[in-house]
Amino acid sequence: MKRRTLIATSALALGLSALGGAAMAQDDPLKVGFIYIGPPGDFGWTYAHDQARLAAQEHFGDAVETSYVENVPEGPDAERILTQMALSGTDMIFATSFGYGPAVNAVAERFPDVAFEHATGYQQESPNVSLYNARFYEGRAVIGHIAGRMTETDTIGYIASFPIPEVIMGINSAYLHARAVNPDVRFRVVWAYSWFDPAQEAAAAEALIDQGADILMQHTDSTAPLQVAQDRGALAFGQASDMTEFAPDVHLTAIIDNWTPYYIERIQARLDGEWEAQNVWHGIPEDEVTFAPFNDRIPDDVQAEAEEMIESIRTGEYHPFTGPINRQDGSAWLEDGEVAPDSDLLGMNFYVEGMSGEIPE
Repeated sequence: MKRRTLIATSALALGLSALGGAAMAQDDPLKVGFIYIGPPGDFGWTYAHDQARLAAQEHFGDAVETSYVENVPEGPDAERILTQMALSGTDMIFATSFGYGPAVNAVAERFPDVAFEHATGYQQESPNVSLYNARFYEGRAVIGHIAGRMTETDTIGYIASFPIPEVIMGINSAYLHARAVNPDVRFRVVWAYSWFDPAQEAAAAEALIDQGADILMQHTDSTAPLQVAQDRGALAFGQASDMTEFAPDVHLTAIIDNWTPYYIERIQARLDGEWEAQNVWHGIPEDEVTFAPFNDRIPDDVQAEAEEMIESIRTGEYHPFTGPINRQDGSAWLEDGEVAPDSDLLGMNFYVEGMSGEIPE
């Protein structure tokens, strides 16, 4: 379930992996496997990972052989698939869902010569387990600004997956930046309790539009909310990839999960015998969080403001969670000018001041 969020810093001190030191033999291709929580055809989370896999395959050519298994549930099935991959001679495995953590670490302990990369995880119980994530909240700050400037009903609908820190972090970031340019803005959140369920996502989109939302955001993976927005005349943002083709009139932009540079870098390190376990959290500065082209419906001045925010995040001049910011109950969280520490973000379990509703247990 809880696929894509870091909830704690690693309890294992990072050291050199036993895999470093010697380059891989060049006679046979490096075998790189991927396991996916959903289908590549979701055009969201899994699609973005698979596009990066394909780009890496093209980049390395015959030196690398990639494969994947889709629709792998988090739990015993994940451990079984990972074990099969390792037994089949796979040299490097990317596990692309938060809930794969226990399985990754269990299998890594049994196969110390395999390099494991776990997306959005936090457990590093073996020296051959590496962690990586993306700062999606940076992108949600940008689309929050756009939404706040463009809404005519002052109501923005947000389709959320699960009440975990990463999702809550995104809601808060989008809301803070919408409110900064529109003090009257309201966010209405519908929890889908799924990462990919087109019917449920479509129903959530319909309900939010019926409640007055004229702009939709989503932290779920299908194109269904955009298609509802297209039919109903609402505006919307895509998720994880450029979804323009599914709603060309109303798709304003999308946060793109750009895993390609990371995958190429890490596969190259494995080829060179320089792979080491690490724990990284990249974002706009590293081009791991990028954006789909802006729709012409976004006014020129709003586009310019969005581009300015992107650049200020890229240079480190601006952090989306900079105080003063209070919690929903009015208690102080960040003082004026104070920047949220990563530990607060990775464990976020509260709404910021001004948000209505409660976070489900």
